Amino acid sequence: MNTYHHRRIRRAGTYLLILLAVVVLAFPLYWMTVTAFTSRSALLDNVRVLPEPENMTVDNFKKIIESHPILTWFGNSVFVTAFSTVSALIVSTMAAYSMSRYKYRSTNFLGFFLLVVRMLPETLLVVPLYMMFTNMKLINNYASLIISNITFIIPFSTWMMKGYFDSIPTTLEEAARIDGCSRLGAVRKVILPLAAPGIAATATYSAILGWSEFLFARTFITQPQKWTVTVGIASLMGEYTIIWGEVMAAAALSVLPIALVFIFLEKYMVAGVTAGAVKG
Repeated sequence: MNTYHHRRIRRAGTYLLILLAVVVLAFPLYWMTVTAFTSRSALLDNVRVLPEPENMTVDNFKKIIESHPILTWFGNSVFVTAFSTVSALIVSTMAAYSMSRYKYRSTNFLGFFLLVVRMLPETLLVVPLYMMFTNMKLINNYASLIISNITFIIPFSTWMMKGYFDSIPTTLEEAARIDGCSRLGAVRKVILPLAAPGIAATATYSAILGWSEFLFARTFITQPQKWTVTVGIASLMGEYTIIWGEVMAAAALSVLPIALVFIFLEKYMVAGVTAGAVKG
């Protein structure tokens, strides 16, 4: 009986910790949303955790769309993020498969090197990259931003994909090769479908990094019409005053694309988790 009660108490404590973690992680999003829908007069008066219905409005969203080229910023971010994600995903998938299937002495060192590269702060490379892109006349060109994003996305994406490829038995490829498939055909027809959850997770990770990147976008793109959404939102904060309602409205809009990407890729992330479980 005591053991049963201990289990119930332990389970209740676990659920309580999970609930607390969810509240802590979700509160910034909740506060952002509340501020975005609160009228300016109410924000100047007092912001409450539980807002009053009469203070809720969509004027902040109207003003941010009408007075700022936020849709242009969104389009720029979508272009840069999509190109960076697809390019990084192609390169990291091929590199990860090579590291997983072709064992050589420097494999472990290469994996460690990729992690070290990912740990380097962006501020360490922004100056040499700026000098290089200036000589290449790529300042105010999205190519500089895409190249910079790919540089930081590929290392960890490769490490993520390698873990998924390692979990797929090599016997499946061998069986496909016996059935007449080439190695490339076996990868395309067998390995990539089984690695779909890993590809989806890596794509989500890459998209989040590309969408939220600020330092490179602020440094390499100086023309306002070419700004990404992160730089555009930062420009809304004036030197002497900040209209928090409009800033939070823009921030709330900027969260939607990544949320949609996650919702779309979630089924691929959870699908096939057990499909690769093969008994030897």
